[in-house]
Amino acid sequence: MKDTKKAKLDLSNTGKRKRSIARAVLTPGQGKITINGKTMEDYLGNRLLLQTKVKSPFVTCGIEGSYDVVVKVTGGGQVGQAEAIMYAIAKSLAGISEANKKVLKASMLLTRDARIKESKKYGRKKARKRFQFSKR
Repeated sequence: MKDTKKAKLDLSNTGKRKRSIARAVLTPGQGKITINGKTMEDYLGNRLLLQTKVKSPFVTCGIEGSYDVVVKVTGGGQVGQAEAIMYAIAKSLAGISEANKKVLKASMLLTRDARIKESKKYGRKKARKRFQFSKR
């Protein structure tokens, strides 16, 4: 038997940047963005650059205010978290339609920035920095 109920549009994706991991769930709505139970303005503070970065996938596709976003994000700092959220939203929007995917890919929003911190090596102070050399 087939279920006659309409399938609810519920797109969820993950985005990663540096040490941050964001899980975003998009649902049709008024455009509210909730990050870890707080509004985007409360979570990111008055850093407008980060807020525009989070909203950029919607602005690029021209569909601001049509989806509500609920995000759980862990690890890293505020910039890494904002970029992880942006990437997760972009992946979800790309799954909605092929037209969105082309626009997002052209503006480099579907490309993951793979730069992460290099791990510390033994016998050294950090990844590449060495202890001070003493001749005698």
